[in-house]
Amino acid sequence: MGMTITEKILAHHAGLDFVESGQLIEADVDMVLGNDITAPVAIKEFLKLGLDEVFDREKIALVPDHFTPNKDIASAEQAKIVREFAKKYGIKNYFEVGAMGIEHCLLPEKGLVAPGELIIGADSHTCTYGALGAFSTGVGSTDMAAAMATGKVWLKVPPSLKFIFYGKPQPWVSGKDLILYTIGDIGVDGARYKAMEFAGEAISALSMDSRFAMCNMAIEAGGKNGIIAPDEKTL
Repeated sequence: MGMTITEKILAHHAGLDFVESGQLIEADVDMVLGNDITAPVAIKEFLKLGLDEVFDREKIALVPDHFTPNKDIASAEQAKIVREFAKKYGIKNYFEVGAMGIEHCLLPEKGLVAPGELIIGADSHTCTYGALGAFSTGVGSTDMAAAMATGKVWLKVPPSLKFIFYGKPQPWVSGKDLILYTIGDIGVDGARYKAMEFAGEAISALSMDSRFAMCNMAIEAGGKNGIIAPDEKTL
């Protein structure tokens, strides 16, 4: 049996010809994401390493979107840590107030995430970018810190669950409906540490925003990632 799309992406980024579920790998990352809640923790850990530079100034995205605009001193201090780090280390994809937005909408909109890439973010909904045909998953802040330093992440290759949706969606039925139905069917832990691959005629018919909504919510079933093979619409 051939590799799943998730396994193919992970094998490529680990420099291996083949991987299988359960295997521990160290993989190269194409993008590391942090926000104003999770990045400050990662930054504190990164600074302990005493490094002069990050692994790649263009492959880190910092989006202050949870506490921004700041509602109080504490949230302003969170944002300040991110801002000062971005300035000190020359982070190209730092988005200041006026340029920022919801991180998981912003990165695709800016073209910072693409098919076949490996993306990690210190935010559970980083799985959103699977809609582009990328392997994308949420990690803890210490994993984010290590990735900013080394450009690598260690992962256990997840088993894949393939969900095939037949037919075409009726008017007013969106990806949100499909994923809510799916989670209702398998349960909130029904895909725990598994890749949720969405396929079939109904998925092909979905708009990109519907696909993003589906992959965004893979985590709500415990999924490691959600993924849809890229097609003409994706490209």
